[in-house]
Amino acid sequence: MTHDHDLELRPTAAQTAAALNPPPGRNGGDLVVETLTGLGATTVFGLPGQHALGMFDALRRSSLQYVGLRVENNAGFAADAYGRITGEAAPLLLSTGPGALTSLAALQEAAAASSPVLAISSQIPTAGIGGGRHGYLHELPDQQASFRGVVKSVHTVRSQSQIPSAIAAAWESALTAPHGPVWVEIPQDVLLAETALPVVTAMDATPEDVVPRPELTAVAAHLLSNAARPAIIAGGGVVRADASGKLRQLAEKLNAPVVTTFGGKGAFPWEHPLSLQSWLEDRHTTDFLEDADVLLVVGSGLGELSSNYHTFKPRGRVVQIEADLGKLESNHPALGIHADARLALSALLETVSDRADDTARERVRTVLARVGERIAAQELTLEQDVLASVRQALPAGSPSFWDMTILAYWAWSAFDPRGSNTMHSAQGAGGLGYGFPAALGAATADPTRPVLAVSGDGGALYSIAELATARQYDLNVTWLIVDDGGYGILREYMTDAFGQATATELARPDYVALAESFGVPGVRTTPETLETDLSKALATPGPSVVLLPAVLRMFAPTHLD
Repeated sequence: MTHDHDLELRPTAAQTAAALNPPPGRNGGDLVVETLTGLGATTVFGLPGQHALGMFDALRRSSLQYVGLRVENNAGFAADAYGRITGEAAPLLLSTGPGALTSLAALQEAAAASSPVLAISSQIPTAGIGGGRHGYLHELPDQQASFRGVVKSVHTVRSQSQIPSAIAAAWESALTAPHGPVWVEIPQDVLLAETALPVVTAMDATPEDVVPRPELTAVAAHLLSNAARPAIIAGGGVVRADASGKLRQLAEKLNAPVVTTFGGKGAFPWEHPLSLQSWLEDRHTTDFLEDADVLLVVGSGLGELSSNYHTFKPRGRVVQIEADLGKLESNHPALGIHADARLALSALLETVSDRADDTARERVRTVLARVGERIAAQELTLEQDVLASVRQALPAGSPSFWDMTILAYWAWSAFDPRGSNTMHSAQGAGGLGYGFPAALGAATADPTRPVLAVSGDGGALYSIAELATARQYDLNVTWLIVDDGGYGILREYMTDAFGQATATELARPDYVALAESFGVPGVRTTPETLETDLSKALATPGPSVVLLPAVLRMFAPTHLD
């Protein structure tokens, strides 16, 4: 008996002939790039190294676009942003040992932000693997062990025939909700050896949907439909699942106020009458959420930043939708629904009842007014004016990437992203150096619109080499560097805690002159001219640097009260 799928697996005469007579001059690296191409990749990021040369040599025989950065960690940040913008797995090619390990901080950020990065690293020759002390260049006793606690999954290759399946499995893992970084390692000799295997063609690596259980969404729909004071916290899972439209429909149907987490910026329209915006570090917002009798948390684990530093203590029933199983009820008891945000919100939309509430929008206005009054009382006009200038200069729809710096901490709470999936920061893992290389990855993903990067002078020094990358590929990234002479937020933290700061002051270059030495236009601006200078830079094709010397202050926290 012949089944249809048997016919599909039966090769044609042309396919058989091609398989029996593969083109000469191919190696294991060709199997890597052929597999990536077959899976749908168009762009790869990375940095070559001796053990990985087989992969990089194969790139010239492929249709893949290669974007090479100057530091592996920055290449990882660029791949992270490419994955966030496109929703596709972003290949990252690395070499053994030091090259691979230098990417770890970027992979931690990708894991925290659920960004689909497909890292493929070389490994020492097969003869040296197993933990012995053979003295190979770049040798580690167990390289993959360094990555197991960071990435979603680890995939090892020990022969050429394993390459396509291992990469396909990693691709599927990276794109299964929650998205995340994955790790593939291939020994040097496997990459370099000539191969007689057929050219890799069509590959199938379709991620499985994480579907909500219907009995749980039925209970959640009942709770929300009958709530007196429902509220919603929308996290990064909403953005990654492209579910902001579904969230808006549900909020309007329930008349439920919505606050977005710092990782979920743009998940709900900023100016919507039900929007509490992102003021999660404010006690007025925390009080409002605690007062909800039913709180729907979508795509967030309610971690440190999303819970006002764990001071948030909900009094009502919590319903938590989360694709990362480990985050369900990790901080608060809840009706936990393990599901992709889009699928779970779709299920709720089909079953919740319309809920009338004449007070919801007025309660939102009251909270935002109280937040505004608290900020206004702290005389932080400079900071608010600078952030407003950035917002006015940045075209709607253009993405922005923010390093760990005081202006970014303001932006987490106070910046209107004007669209879903447009504002990104390193708040997941909290490492320095994210903003500029990530913006380069985003500009690679979509060269049709300008991209903004924001760093402090401390974070900028992590990424300064990538000015060469920006110029080499002529990427449309404007880099705003706020120069306050050191690690400004750490200076503030230490002064508050100890009365004075230590190890926070920095000698730094003339950033404008430095940018120009790379062939990148630079301009020194002031708070008064920032909007004009930044608008001009963003409107000019290619990379640019805008330097703002300014000492900014943070608004007072409420979790310490």
